[in-house]
Amino acid sequence: MSYRTSILDGLDVNVLQQKLQAMQMALLDLQSGAKVATAAYTQADGARSVTYTQANVADLTAAILTVQSQIASLTGIGCVARRRPLRPFFGGRF
Repeated sequence: MSYRTSILDGLDVNVLQQKLQAMQMALLDLQSGAKVATAAYTQADGARSVTYTQANVADLTAAILTVQSQIASLTGIGCVARRRPLRPFFGGRF
């Protein structure tokens, strides 16, 4: 049985990387004050676009972090090897 770990499960890494780049460029445009940023994408039922304004930079940043996390989980990049648990040891010589 597999469990969904992200709303982005099932998307191809290449698609995610393209979307990530578009969102990052939109964020840079917003932060530099260059313009209101629009990110466009296409779904099976047609084209969509989202316009981000200075007021929702936090939402855009959260979306970028979500996509980055999903890409990392799919590619294994940025995964930290977990350490094994410490086991207490009593007695004996040091």
